[in-house]
Amino acid sequence: MTLLRRTEELLLLAILQLRDNAYGVTLRRHLMEITGEHFSFASVYVPLDRLTEQGYVTATDGAPTQERGGRRRRFYGVTPAGLAALAEMETIRSMLRKGVPQLALG
Repeated sequence: MTLLRRTEELLLLAILQLRDNAYGVTLRRHLMEITGEHFSFASVYVPLDRLTEQGYVTATDGAPTQERGGRRRRFYGVTPAGLAALAEMETIRSMLRKGVPQLALG
Protein backbone atom coordinates (compact mmCIF):
# COMPACT_ATOMS: atom_id res chain seq x y z
CA MET A 1 0.00 0.00 0.00
CA THR A 2 1.30 3.43 -0.96
CA LEU A 3 -0.36 6.27 0.90
CA LEU A 4 -1.00 9.42 -1.07
CA ARG A 5 0.35 12.67 0.27
CA ARG A 6 -2.15 15.45 0.90
CA THR A 7 -1.27 17.43 -2.23
CA GLU A 8 -1.22 14.29 -4.37
CA GLU A 9 -4.74 13.42 -3.27
CA LEU A 10 -5.93 16.97 -3.89
CA LEU A 11 -4.35 16.97 -7.34
CA LEU A 12 -5.98 13.68 -8.32
CA LEU A 13 -9.36 15.04 -7.27
CA ALA A 14 -8.76 18.33 -9.10
CA ILE A 15 -7.77 16.49 -12.28
CA LEU A 16 -11.01 14.53 -12.11
CA GLN A 17 -12.99 17.75 -11.67
CA LEU A 18 -11.24 19.73 -14.42
CA ARG A 19 -11.30 16.82 -16.90
CA ASP A 20 -10.02 18.00 -20.31
CA ASN A 21 -8.83 21.31 -18.84
CA ALA A 22 -6.47 19.76 -16.28
CA TYR A 23 -3.04 21.27 -16.84
CA GLY A 24 -0.60 22.80 -14.36
CA VAL A 25 -1.88 26.39 -14.29
CA THR A 26 -5.56 25.48 -14.08
CA LEU A 27 -4.86 22.81 -11.45
CA ARG A 28 -2.94 25.31 -9.32
CA ARG A 29 -5.68 27.95 -9.67
CA HIS A 30 -8.42 25.42 -8.89
CA LEU A 31 -6.65 24.18 -5.74
CA MET A 32 -6.13 27.73 -4.50
CA GLU A 33 -9.80 28.60 -5.11
CA ILE A 34 -11.07 25.47 -3.37
CA THR A 35 -8.69 25.41 -0.40
CA GLY A 36 -7.97 29.11 0.08
CA GLU A 37 -4.28 28.17 0.38
CA HIS A 38 -1.37 29.33 -1.77
CA PHE A 39 0.23 26.70 -4.00
CA SER A 40 3.54 27.50 -5.66
CA PHE A 41 4.17 26.12 -9.11
CA ALA A 42 6.69 23.68 -7.63
CA SER A 43 4.14 22.46 -5.09
CA VAL A 44 1.95 21.44 -8.03
CA TYR A 45 4.46 20.23 -10.62
CA VAL A 46 6.66 18.14 -8.30
CA PRO A 47 3.73 16.00 -7.06
CA LEU A 48 2.37 15.78 -10.63
CA ASP A 49 5.72 14.35 -11.75
CA ARG A 50 5.68 11.91 -8.82
CA LEU A 51 2.10 10.82 -9.59
CA THR A 52 3.07 10.30 -13.23
CA GLU A 53 6.08 8.19 -12.24
CA GLN A 54 3.88 6.10 -9.93
CA GLY A 55 1.42 5.48 -12.76
CA TYR A 56 -1.47 7.30 -11.08
CA VAL A 57 -1.57 10.07 -13.70
CA THR A 58 -0.99 10.32 -17.43
CA ALA A 59 0.61 13.39 -18.97
CA THR A 60 -0.12 14.32 -22.57
CA ASP A 61 1.30 17.31 -24.41
CA GLY A 62 -1.23 19.46 -26.22
CA ALA A 63 -0.68 21.43 -29.40
CA PRO A 64 1.64 24.45 -29.29
CA THR A 65 -0.21 27.72 -28.72
CA GLN A 66 0.67 31.23 -29.84
CA GLU A 67 -0.38 32.67 -26.49
CA ARG A 68 2.31 30.53 -24.83
CA GLY A 69 5.02 31.48 -27.31
CA GLY A 70 4.72 28.17 -29.16
CA ARG A 71 5.03 26.08 -26.00
CA ARG A 72 2.72 23.14 -25.36
CA ARG A 73 0.45 22.61 -22.38
CA ARG A 74 0.77 19.32 -20.57
CA PHE A 75 -2.64 17.86 -19.79
CA TYR A 76 -3.14 15.34 -17.00
CA GLY A 77 -5.57 12.46 -16.56
CA VAL A 78 -6.14 9.99 -13.74
CA THR A 79 -5.38 6.34 -14.48
CA PRO A 80 -7.26 3.34 -13.06
CA ALA A 81 -4.36 2.96 -10.57
CA GLY A 82 -4.92 6.59 -9.52
CA LEU A 83 -8.62 5.93 -8.99
CA ALA A 84 -7.75 2.87 -6.91
CA ALA A 85 -5.33 4.93 -4.79
CA LEU A 86 -8.07 7.51 -4.15
CA ALA A 87 -10.51 4.75 -3.19
CA GLU A 88 -7.94 3.25 -0.84
CA MET A 89 -7.38 6.63 0.84
CA GLU A 90 -11.13 7.02 1.32
CA THR A 91 -11.35 3.54 2.87
CA ILE A 92 -8.50 4.33 5.25
CA ARG A 93 -10.07 7.67 6.19
CA SER A 94 -13.41 5.95 6.81
CA MET A 95 -11.81 3.29 9.01
CA LEU A 96 -10.00 5.93 11.05
CA ARG A 97 -13.20 7.95 11.56
CA LYS A 98 -15.09 4.98 12.99
CA GLY A 99 -15.44 5.35 16.71
CA VAL A 100 -14.37 9.00 16.72
CA PRO A 101 -17.06 11.04 18.44
CA GLN A 102 -18.75 13.57 16.14
CA LEU A 103 -17.71 16.40 18.48
CA ALA A 104 -14.05 15.55 17.94
CA LEU A 105 -14.46 16.06 14.19
CA GLY A 106 -15.72 19.59 14.62
